[in-house]
Amino acid sequence: MLRIHNVKVKLGEKRYAKVISQFLNVREKEISHVTLVKQSIDARRQQVHFICSFDFMVPDEESYLKKYTCLQKVKPYHYQYLPATDQHVLIVGSGPAGLFCAYVLAMSGQKVTIIERGQEVAKREKAVNDLMERGVLHPQSNIAFGEGGAGTFSDGKLTTGVKNERIRYILETFVRFGAPDDILYMNKPHIGTDYLRQVIQNMRNFLISKGVTFLFETQMIDFHQKDPGFDVVVLQNQKQQTIHTDLLVLAIGHSARDTYELLYHKNVPLQQKAFAVGVRIEQSQEKINHIQYKKSASSPYLKAAPYKLAVQSGKRGVYTFCMCPGGFVVPSQHEEGTICVNGMSYYARDGLNANSAVLVTISTDDFPSAHPLAGIEFQRKLERKAFEMGGGRYFAPVQKAMDYIAGEVHPLGKIKPTYQPGYQICDLNEVFPDFINQHLKEGLLLMNQKMPGFIDEDTILTGVETRSSAPLRILRGENYQSEINGLYPIGEGAGYAGGIMSSAIDGIMCAENILKNK
Repeated sequence: MLRIHNVKVKLGEKRYAKVISQFLNVREKEISHVTLVKQSIDARRQQVHFICSFDFMVPDEESYLKKYTCLQKVKPYHYQYLPATDQHVLIVGSGPAGLFCAYVLAMSGQKVTIIERGQEVAKREKAVNDLMERGVLHPQSNIAFGEGGAGTFSDGKLTTGVKNERIRYILETFVRFGAPDDILYMNKPHIGTDYLRQVIQNMRNFLISKGVTFLFETQMIDFHQKDPGFDVVVLQNQKQQTIHTDLLVLAIGHSARDTYELLYHKNVPLQQKAFAVGVRIEQSQEKINHIQYKKSASSPYLKAAPYKLAVQSGKRGVYTFCMCPGGFVVPSQHEEGTICVNGMSYYARDGLNANSAVLVTISTDDFPSAHPLAGIEFQRKLERKAFEMGGGRYFAPVQKAMDYIAGEVHPLGKIKPTYQPGYQICDLNEVFPDFINQHLKEGLLLMNQKMPGFIDEDTILTGVETRSSAPLRILRGENYQSEINGLYPIGEGAGYAGGIMSSAIDGIMCAENILKNK
C-alpha cells in the first residue's frame, strides 16, 4: 500500500483514482483500492478546495517508490493488547479517560468496575433538559457529570495537538460503536453530541458483554489504602457501601471539586495549575461561513465553517477554544447558585449561531493563595458572580460584544442567545476583575483585526466560561501512579489532558502501565 499527501481536490470530486492518476501523470487503471486518509480545507483563496492524502495500490510498488519521491509505503496500524493480570481495577469516572482505560483493560481480559456519580446517558439527558427547560439543577447529573463525561454534551471534537499512534485506534473504536466514518479522514473531525451519546451507550453495552461492571449514581466519598489494594467507600441511593479493589484509577473530570478536597485531606500530592477563563461569543454562522469560505460559502460540500484565533494581550494569551459551528451555548455548572457555560453542537452543525469560548490565560500568581485548591475558589467566585448578574433561576448574563468593550448596556440586536434556560442583559464588566476585562477586551479587538467581521454590532457574549481545563494537577510518576502505590490519576481532571482525544490517549496509556506493572 502506498500513500500520497498534499493532493488538491475540487469540492465535490469523488473520482479519487482519476485525481491520483492526474497528479502522478499515470494511467488511471493502474490505481486501485483507493482510501481517503486525510482531508483538510484550503480556504486561503476565493475558490475553496480540499487538500487530501490517499492510500492506494499499484501493480509494482517498488517502481513507483523509485520514480515518485512524494510517495511512501505504509502498513496498517494494529493495536497490540497486553496480557491481563489477576488484579481488580476500579475506575472512578466514565469520561473518555475512564472509558478507554476500561476498554483496553477489558479487551485484555482484566476485571474492571467503573463507578460514575452521574446517570447513564438516557437518564442524564432528562436531567440536563430539566436545567435547560425548567431551571432545575441536578447537582450529581448534569452537563459536567454523568456517562461519557462533560464531552457528551459538547461538539464532540476529536482534534488534539498530541502526536500519538493510538489516535487511529481511538477513531476506529468510535466508528466501531456508531460514529460517522468521516472522522477517520477529516482534518478536524467531530462526532456531535447526538452521535456521541449513542456511541457511548454502545460502548458501555459492549464493555458489559466483556465483563465490565458499571455502577451509575455511585459516588466515591472516601478510600482507605490496604495491603494490598484499597477499600473504596461509595454512596449509592443514599447508602454507603465499601468496594475492595487492587488498583484505583481516578478519571474524575475537572469539575469533581469535592473529590479534589477529599484527595487533599488524604494527603494525595496536588499542585496548582494555570488555566483560562472568559466568555462564550456568538455570531451569525452564515456570516462566519462567508468570512471563512468566501465565494464557496454556499457550497453543499462544505459544512458550517469553524475558526481558531489566538492573540497576545501584554503578557497574557487570549484565544478561542472549543468553537462550535452551528451550535448552542449550554449550562455546564453543577453547584447551586453558580453559572458556568460551555458550547455544544450536533453532527449536522446546522444551528443559526456560531459560538466559541474566548479565554484569557490565568496563571497561578492570580490565585488568592498558594493552597492547592485555590484555583477552584478563583473559578467559583466568577461563577457565583455570573449567577448573581443573571438574576437567579440559572439565567446567564449576556451583553453585546461592542457594548462590553465600550462599557455600555443596550438591547440585543439580530443575534439571539442560544443559552437556556434564559438570559439577563447586563454589564459583563461587573462579573470579571479589571485585569481580565482589560485583556479580554484587547483580545477581542485584536481578533477582529486578524479576522475582520469576527465582531459586529450584533455579536453577543455570554458569561462565564471557567472550566477550560483543570485548575490543579494530581501528581503522578512516569508509571502513571501517584505517590500512593496503586493509585492512578488520569485524564483532564488529573491535569494531564484537554479534550476527548488526549483524555482517551491518557486512559489507554494508563491501562498499558497497569498491565505492565504486574
